[in-house]
Amino acid sequence: MKFSRRKRPEPEISMTSMVDVVLLLLFFFMVSSTFNQQTAIKIKLPQANGAEPEAVDTKRVLVIDANGNFFLEDTDGLPHAVLDRTAGTLQRALDRQSERPEQTPLIIQADGKAPHQSVMTALEAAAAVGFSRVSFAAEQPPERP
Repeated sequence: MKFSRRKRPEPEISMTSMVDVVLLLLFFFMVSSTFNQQTAIKIKLPQANGAEPEAVDTKRVLVIDANGNFFLEDTDGLPHAVLDRTAGTLQRALDRQSERPEQTPLIIQADGKAPHQSVMTALEAAAAVGFSRVSFAAEQPPERP
């Protein structure tokens, strides 16, 4: 005797609930993450022999790019552009960010191809605000064999 078997429906995995879970996870990670947009200013420091800088807790960093634009590093560690290249604007920006300029060191990171006038403008603005500890950043030249 031949029995006929009834075909069972094949089990299916419902994709709807899995898609819902994936979308919820995606939404959660998008909302909970922070997007840091770090601005990088490309400068090539000049090379010079010298001593290693001393470690200080508070300092101000002024970056001058190859075009002569000024950028002040804020408390968040990111450089922020100064509106224009005039000494008055730079002086106001330095004054606004510095509590005690006579005790706070100012480090000028000028590109090797930065205009000399921009460096002189930065020095004048720093002196007008009251910075007395000004230094320039440089790279160590590669050692020759």
